[in-house]
Amino acid sequence: KRLAWKILRRGVDKMTLIQAILLGIIQGVTEFLPVSSSGHLVLFQKIFGVAEPSLTFGIVVHLGTLAAVFAVFWKDIVSILRKPFQRLTLLLIAGTIPTGIIGVVFKDFFENIFASGKTLGFEFFITGLILFFADNLNRGYKKVEETSMLDAAFVGLMQGAAIMPAISRSGLTISGALFRDMDRDFAARFSFLLSIPAILGAAVFDMKDVLEAGVENLDSVSLGAGFIRSEE
Repeated sequence: KRLAWKILRRGVDKMTLIQAILLGIIQGVTEFLPVSSSGHLVLFQKIFGVAEPSLTFGIVVHLGTLAAVFAVFWKDIVSILRKPFQRLTLLLIAGTIPTGIIGVVFKDFFENIFASGKTLGFEFFITGLILFFADNLNRGYKKVEETSMLDAAFVGLMQGAAIMPAISRSGLTISGALFRDMDRDFAARFSFLLSIPAILGAAVFDMKDVLEAGVENLDSVSLGAGFIRSEE
C-alpha cells in the first residue's frame, strides 16, 4: 500500500501514466452522474499531488467522455446535421450562448478556483441541495415543441454556473430543465446534447493550455491514456 501511494504521489512535477489512467476512469464514471466529474478530478488531483493545471487535463478527459456522448446520442446528432434549422438546434443554440458568455468573461476566475480547490466542499453541498429540490418537483410536461428559448437559456445559465469545479454540469442542467417544467426524459437528453458545444468550445478556447500541458507536464501517452479511459 505504501508503494502504491508513493507511485500516485509522484505527480508533483509530472503526471504519471497510472495517475492519468485513474483520473480518466474517474472522469468516465462520474460524467454521467450528477456528482460533478470536474470536482472529483480536482479532488483526486490534489490527493495525488498532481501539479498539472486541473482545467487543462479536465478538458482532455472531457473530450474522451464527449466521444461516449456521441456514441449514445448519435441519432440526435445525425438528425441535427441533416436538419440543422430544426427547433432542437435553436434550443441548443439558445442554451449555449449564456454558457459561452459566462465561460469567456469569467475564465480567469474559474481557473483560479480550479487551481486552489478550496471551495470543493461548499460546491458539492450546493450541488446536492439543488438536486434535492429538483427531485421533489412535480413531473414536467415540456418536450421539444413546448420548450421555449427562455427555458433553454435558463438551462444554459445553469450550465455556465456549473463551470465551478464541484458544481455538477449534468446535475445543474437537468435540475434547471426540471425547474422550467421540462419532461424528465427530455431534460436529461437536452442536458447531454448541450454538453457537446460546451465541451468543444472549452477545448478550442483552452487549446493553448492543453498544448502547453502536453509539452511540459504531461506526455502524449498519459494524455492518450486519460482520454481513452474517460470514454469507457
